[in-house]
Amino acid sequence: MGVYIENLQDKVNINDEIIKLMYESVEIIMGNENFTDEYSIDVMIVDNEKIREINLQHRNIDKPTDVLSFPIVNMYDGEIKSSLGDIDEDDGAIILGDIVISIEKAVEQALEYGHSLEREMIFLLTHGVYHLLGYDHDNEEREEKMLGKQNAVLNKMGLKRACMSYEE
Repeated sequence: MGVYIENLQDKVNINDEIIKLMYESVEIIMGNENFTDEYSIDVMIVDNEKIREINLQHRNIDKPTDVLSFPIVNMYDGEIKSSLGDIDEDDGAIILGDIVISIEKAVEQALEYGHSLEREMIFLLTHGVYHLLGYDHDNEEREEKMLGKQNAVLNKMGLKRACMSYEE
């Protein structure tokens, strides 16, 4: 498995438990999707300013958002639809793409929704991974399918809406 997580911000302390849960959630997703090929996903945890810059550069939207996904492989609902694209020369892994998560937005949304930072980070990561796998919320049916998959992962991990602590 190739999930690479980089914490590129210093505004919120990210404990080892969150990082461990992030790796675990991707393993669950790939198992649920029967994705047996070697793969690579890069995850960057940034602050609001950095995600705002990326959002402006790639989507022409000049405001921070919670999560951005940049798929490399053309997939639709978990099925590869074209050539694999980029393959990691070192290990032969399919490079699925990049995910950028704003830790500040994650904290804000965890407080707003009344659940833990751990749950919010895993929700955002699963959302990003499912986008890399070609799932989307561009209509009601696909949105329900994607949210159902995300909630199945959260439920399997026991991540409820009860609050856990975190440090700013």
